[in-house]
Amino acid sequence: MTVLAHRTDTVTRDALAVLQPGFEGTTAPAWLLRRVGEGLTAVGLFGRNIASPEQLAALTAQLRTERDDVLVAIDEEGGDVTRLEVRGGSSFPGNLALGAVDDTTLTREVARELGRRLAECGVNLNWAPSADVNSNPDNPVIGVRSFGADTHLAARHTAAYVEGLQAAGVAACTKHFPGHGDTNVDSHHALPRIDVDVDTLQARELVPFKAAIEAGTKAVMSAHILVPALDPTRPATLSPQILTGLLRKELGYEGLIVTDGMEMHAIAGTYGIERGSVLAIAAGADAICVGGGLADEATVLRLRDALVAAVREGALPEERLADAAARVRALAAWTRGARPDAQPEGSRASGIGLTAARRAVLVTGSAKPLTGPYVATLAPVANIAVGDETPWGVAAELAELLPGTGSGVYPQGASAGDILAAAGDRPVVAVVRDAHRHPWMTEVVDALVAARPDTVVVEMGLPRAEPRGALHIATHGASRVCGRAAAEVIAGA
Repeated sequence: MTVLAHRTDTVTRDALAVLQPGFEGTTAPAWLLRRVGEGLTAVGLFGRNIASPEQLAALTAQLRTERDDVLVAIDEEGGDVTRLEVRGGSSFPGNLALGAVDDTTLTREVARELGRRLAECGVNLNWAPSADVNSNPDNPVIGVRSFGADTHLAARHTAAYVEGLQAAGVAACTKHFPGHGDTNVDSHHALPRIDVDVDTLQARELVPFKAAIEAGTKAVMSAHILVPALDPTRPATLSPQILTGLLRKELGYEGLIVTDGMEMHAIAGTYGIERGSVLAIAAGADAICVGGGLADEATVLRLRDALVAAVREGALPEERLADAAARVRALAAWTRGARPDAQPEGSRASGIGLTAARRAVLVTGSAKPLTGPYVATLAPVANIAVGDETPWGVAAELAELLPGTGSGVYPQGASAGDILAAAGDRPVVAVVRDAHRHPWMTEVVDALVAARPDTVVVEMGLPRAEPRGALHIATHGASRVCGRAAAEVIAGA
């Protein structure tokens, strides 16, 4: 073998090693197994890849027949963003609910139990937690995925979550650096911009990431956001000033830097995923997340070849690619050697997610337990991170507790008259999600309460709107257990 051929083989393996692609199906396709054998070190899982815990365990075992230390990553925040329970709703409340309770021991235990379930299925890297400080209540993509708008609350719960997840042997990936909370644009659709000065960033956005680093987070995910105070031209994912200068040098972070999904429009629509991936690695990222929407072999080969070509052409230093690949392999080695902490006796059956959801419920007003209510769910369009596959609300949970419960889903354009006509004489339960961001929801709820003062209102997003109705319940999230907790209050259980 010539020296050049050997160098090319090494560069090709390194280029594969830095990719975290997705794929279609509930078993590993032949092309994916082949690329894992050739050096691909990580894969990303989404809801489309998961049918049951047993199937997921079989899938990860299949991947490990090719490489025993393969990183199997997932976007499992719990709460509104779940892949493990994508078709039924999460058994855990999300970050806002945990922040509302503000018990770091509870957050740590919730994260550890979530991590245990992932580890049991062979998943060893979780693209969570969100460390974003949700300082902009109109944020369309973070919201309940944040622990809250208070910087120090977000910091202490981010650290607790990292500790809990990693105690289960699952690497945490704290996101979205340097902070996606003060945006009013969803980076899945366009490039958000945060126009604050460096002092504000240091005092607000960066504090939870510093806490995560001190807690030992194994990975940090970059955000596709423009922060002119740090870099006036490139989004964080592609910025040497932000990834190398700020995260590596100033904050002293030594772990893996993962990009957010490169197929998101903030990158793909401006730079293209091939050029974007090269720029990200050159800027200091170590792993390229791609596959939420692009999940085929052609995408993997395009990115591999773009990285190899960039090295050959001198656009990407070979040493930078090698360093990135080495960090990926180091994390893979950690996950293989990680020894989960012992679980407390009986913790599997403890239902800690429901316990946390119950503690997060905030009740205003009072009402008698209802008989045969009608649940009207006012449904906004789901953001891409949450997705529209996952059910939410209180109707199914309330029907279990109160047989005879009726229900309907009402998108924008529906009126209070539509709901009242469907409800008839039955008491109305109106379920909303981020009513403060959707004036049509507020109008419908106001009309319902005016016509039926005994209306119960359940807010399953950010509880920013003024409480309305005879009974107002804020769940701080829309996971299945949040719906259950609200249903118990309505039913007087």
